[in-house]
Amino acid sequence: MNMQQPIKPVKKARIGLYTIGLAAYWQQFPGLRERLLEYGRFLKSKMSEFGEIHDYGLVDSEGEGRKAGEWFQERNVDLIFCHSGTYSTSSAVLPVHQICKAPVVVLNVQPTARMNYAETTTGEWLAHCGACPVPEISNAFARAGIAFRVVNGLLGLDYTPAISLADEKTHDHPAAKRSWAAIQEWIRAASVPRTLRHSRFGFLGNTYSGMLDMYSDFTMIQAQTGLHVEILEMCDLDRLLREVTDSEVKAKLAEVQEMFTISEDVPADPIARRPTDEQMEWSCRVAAAQERLVREYDLDALTYYYHGAPGSTYEKLQSGFIVGHSLLTARGIPCAGEGDLKTAVAMKICDILGTGGSFSEIVVVDYEDETILLGHDGPFHIAISEGKPVLRGMGLYHGKQGTGVSVEAKVKTGPVTTLNVTQTGEGRLKLIISEGESTNGTIMKIGNTQTPVKFRRHPDEYMEQWFHEAPTHHCAMAIGHQAKLFQKVAELMGLAQVTL
Repeated sequence: MNMQQPIKPVKKARIGLYTIGLAAYWQQFPGLRERLLEYGRFLKSKMSEFGEIHDYGLVDSEGEGRKAGEWFQERNVDLIFCHSGTYSTSSAVLPVHQICKAPVVVLNVQPTARMNYAETTTGEWLAHCGACPVPEISNAFARAGIAFRVVNGLLGLDYTPAISLADEKTHDHPAAKRSWAAIQEWIRAASVPRTLRHSRFGFLGNTYSGMLDMYSDFTMIQAQTGLHVEILEMCDLDRLLREVTDSEVKAKLAEVQEMFTISEDVPADPIARRPTDEQMEWSCRVAAAQERLVREYDLDALTYYYHGAPGSTYEKLQSGFIVGHSLLTARGIPCAGEGDLKTAVAMKICDILGTGGSFSEIVVVDYEDETILLGHDGPFHIAISEGKPVLRGMGLYHGKQGTGVSVEAKVKTGPVTTLNVTQTGEGRLKLIISEGESTNGTIMKIGNTQTPVKFRRHPDEYMEQWFHEAPTHHCAMAIGHQAKLFQKVAELMGLAQVTL
C-alpha cells in the first residue's frame, strides 16, 4: 500500500459548459455552427483532466438558454463555463443563470493569435469574435444581480481545423497558457465547496482553554461551508484503542519507520530525547486507534485537544496523538491541534487542492535572514516535507500535560502560501492569504515543526499587516504560490478574503 494513499478521495467538481452563438448565423454561414461545437468539444476534453464536465452544447436563443438552465440545475453543477464562441444576444445567456444559480465564468478564448486578414471572410471572422458579446453579457449579469468572472486569452488548440483560414495552433502561446491556468484554477477551486459540503469534521475533546480566537460556532461553520461537525469524546477513542491488535501496532510501526527518521538525544535541549521503545509502541497503538476512529465515524478531517488530569488514562492517551495525526494528515485527513476547527478547515482546503496544508503558527523571527519561522509541536503534513521528518521523544509538551513523541520537520524549500481562516466580529469566516518562500535556513532541534519563510515584506511590516487582519493565530502552510487559487475558493464559497 502507498503510505500516503488518501483514506477518502477528494470529490471532483461538477462543471457545466456551453457554447453560445446566434441562430441566424447557421444558415448564412455553413460550417460555422459545427466549428464552434468542435471548439466546445476541445474545451470539454481538456477540462475533463480536472473535473467532471457536463457539456450542454450550443445555446443560440432565449428558449435554448432556458432549457440549458434546467439541464444544469438537474445535474447539480458547481460552476458553469459560458464559452463565447461568437456573437450572441445576452437574452440567450441570462436565462441559463437565472434558472441555475451556480457561479458563472465567461470564456473569451479566441482560437487564433492573429487572423489571416487578407483572406478572411465574414464567416471566418465570426468564428473569432468571441469577445464581441462579452460586454453585453456582463452588463446583463450586472443589472440582474448575477456575479460573473471572465477568462480572456487563447483557446490553445494543438491543431488547426480544416475550415480555418488562420493558424490556430496556439497551445504554446503565453496567452493560451494563462487562460488555461485560470480555467484549471477555477475547476480545482470548485472542488473545495463540493468536497466540504460532503465532509464530516470530527471535534475530539475541546478547545485549549482561553484561546479565544479559536472558539467556533459549529452552526456558523456549517452554514458557511456546508461541512458537518461530529462531536467526539475521548471515551470513543479509548474504546477503539482497546480493540487495536498487536498486528495493527506492528503495521503502524513499519509505516512510521518508512516515513520518519528516529532521532537521537539532543544535548542542547534536555527534554528532547531519542524516543523510547515504549513511547514508539504507544504512539503506534494510538495511531491505529486514531485511524479506526476516522473510519468508524467516516471523518474527512479532525480537530482535537484534551489535556487530561495528571496521571489519568486520557492524559496518557493524548500524549500519543502527534504521530498518528501526522500520518492521517498525510493521507487526506487533516488534523488540527488545540481544538482549532477553523484551521482544520484551512488545512482541508489546502489538502483538497493537493497543496499540503501543515499546521503552523509564528515560532520566532530571524532578523538576520529576515524570515519568520512558522511551525508547531504537531501534527505535520508529511507529503510536503523537506526530506524525512524526525521523531523526537519529548520529556514534556510545553503548555500541555504529559510526555511522548513529537515531529520535527520543515516544509519543502521553495514557494509557499499560508492560508488562515479567521472569523470577523460579525461572525463571518474570512481567508487571509500570504505568499512567501520557504528557505533553507537552520531550525531548532526541539521536536517542533519549523519552516523559515521569507515573505514579500520585512517581517515587522508583514506581521503588522497580518495582525491588523485579526487572524486566528494558527494557519495552514501550502506549497507553491497559491494566492490566485485560494482567492477563487473564497469567491466560490462566498467568503471574504485578503491577500497580503
